[in-house]
This record gives sequence, structure tokens and C-alpha cells, in this order.
Amino acid sequence: MKIGELAKRGAVNPSAIRYYEKLGLLASPDRLNGQRRYSADALDRVLLIRFAGEMDFTLAQIKLFLHGFRENTPVSTRWRKLTSSKIAELEQRLAKTQRLLEFLRRLQHCQCVQLHQCVSGLSLSPRLRALRDAPQAARTAKAFRL
Repeated sequence: MKIGELAKRGAVNPSAIRYYEKLGLLASPDRLNGQRRYSADALDRVLLIRFAGEMDFTLAQIKLFLHGFRENTPVSTRWRKLTSSKIAELEQRLAKTQRLLEFLRRLQHCQCVQLHQCVSGLSLSPRLRALRDAPQAARTAKAFRL
């Protein structure tokens, strides 16, 4: 099939197909009269790339899925390897998002009149707390070292 048909069936732009080729996610197709001609399995790859992207896998992770294993490695084994690290990543992101939500909910009830009150009353991150609590001389010296 031609690049336009593959792009249409995969619901991507032809430029995405060329980009996937450049990254090695899709094999370079045969050419007929200078036009790319893709095999039927190219559509499966494009759909897999789209699906994995929707599951928040990066193109590098998708490339690992496609090429980072021995050729005879079953797809299920590949998914297990990739999903275990993705699950851990998402759990960390979820925990951070939950902390941010809680912090924002607390900010909705802020009664501070001045910025100093607000900064003093907030539970800042350890890094920001250290900056706030550092002696003024150390902060001034650091400011001049830019």
C-alpha cells in the first residue's frame, strides 16, 4: 500500500510514517517507481505505535518494544517487561498529582493577607524550606555568584 493509504488507515499524517521510518520504528519500505510501498504488517506496526503512544509510552520505549528483544521473543513477554516499568512510573506520577491536588485544595482556603504569611504558613518542599530557612548571608553570597 502507498504511504497515503497507510497514513489514512492508521489515522496519522504521512509525515508521521516517514518519521517512524527515520526512527527505525517502521522498516524502510520497498519502492515502486520511486513511491513507498508498504506491506500489510506495516499497518499493524502503525496501530501498535499509536496504541502504545495512547498508553503514554515514549517513542524510545516503543522502539525498545519493537527492537529491544530477540526476534523470537513473544509479544506478551515484551509487554510484561515494558509495562512493569511504565506502571511504576505512572504510580510515581499519580502520587505527585495527589500531593499537588491536596496542596491546591489547601490553597483554596488561604486567608493570608501578605505574601510572607502565606510562605511562612505553607508546607513547602524540603528544598524550598531549606532556601527559606537558610541564613540571609548565605543567600546573599549565593546570589552574587551567578
